[in-house]
Amino acid sequence: MKICYLDAFSGISGDMTVGALIDAGADGAAISRILDGLGTGATFRIEKTTRQGIAASKFYVDGGAAKNHRHLRDILDLIAKSGLPARVKQNAAAVFQRLGEAEAKVHGVPLDKVHFHEVGAVDSICDIVGACAAFHLLGVESIHSSPLNVGSGTIKTEHGVLPVPAPATAELLAGRPIYARGPCVELTTPTGAAIAATLAADFGPLPPMRITATGYGAGDKDFPEHANVLRVLIGESSGAEEATTVAVLEANIDDSSPQVLGYAMERLLEAGALDVTLEPVLMKKNRPGTLVRVIAKPEHRETLAQLIFAETTTLGLRIYSAERRVKARHIAEVETTHGKVRIKIAEDGSFAPEYEDCRRIARETGVPLKQILAEASLAHLKNTR
Repeated sequence: MKICYLDAFSGISGDMTVGALIDAGADGAAISRILDGLGTGATFRIEKTTRQGIAASKFYVDGGAAKNHRHLRDILDLIAKSGLPARVKQNAAAVFQRLGEAEAKVHGVPLDKVHFHEVGAVDSICDIVGACAAFHLLGVESIHSSPLNVGSGTIKTEHGVLPVPAPATAELLAGRPIYARGPCVELTTPTGAAIAATLAADFGPLPPMRITATGYGAGDKDFPEHANVLRVLIGESSGAEEATTVAVLEANIDDSSPQVLGYAMERLLEAGALDVTLEPVLMKKNRPGTLVRVIAKPEHRETLAQLIFAETTTLGLRIYSAERRVKARHIAEVETTHGKVRIKIAEDGSFAPEYEDCRRIARETGVPLKQILAEASLAHLKNTR
């Protein structure tokens, strides 16, 4: 699977996205021809430039039929009636729908009454459609994003001076990881936020991939603090099926019984924890205690945190993100003299019988567990000869 990683350490905007994808190999001329199909009258330029010594591409939209106000339906009709490839139409319409919903919520008006001001301008329409076209031309099947640097300070808009991130940007990025670093300016625009929030499958560290191309899209300004670019990494997925970002929850406990901690471990695993460990530690005042460590998928973090508070005596938790690497694997089934056993098989050929299957058979038959494990392993080896 071809994937694209948006490395938004200096934020993201529509034109930065198009510029970065062109820099990574998307055909700029083909994108211009696709955008011509919108009939906006705009023309397009791609210029090479640098930002703090990093060579990058800058995408410009010039001219076009100006229009003070556009409603969401106007833009969706423009996209639907164009000659865009079906996938480009679908993605561009989804981005605008998401943007329209955010604007409607922020301004407290029905979706069909939203006036798209800057968002409805020709350059923003071409930026969003151009980004979707570039993903399509590169054959990108899955998009991932880093946490977004949104910037800080204030920005002047048609609604007056607003804080950064702008209200629509904040709404679009609700639930996504963001931060502010660098100059007090807007680094992530509503257009860029809409592209990332709509098209990115997840937000986190670089997924397992074999990089085939990189590209840099230049922002408008050249900051002394860092290179004002959006970096994209294009490549093939390495095949790992599980998320590489996990949440780690930890607590040091010195006033709980072994029975309580053992029960808490069972509850945590039942609730979706990837792993739970109990480690003896020597705590302050030379008191023996237990380090409870839970590894979880990010979406289970809050549920498991509340469960730790409910089932143990701890009054606090340490929670942090960690990177996890896993081998791609699949499940096969083998027949033994005592029943069927599933085998976990990694991409390099290493394997292991499924413990729960072997445990169940051992309990049902009275055969020692080690014998069931050995028979299952032998059956798998015979099947692979």
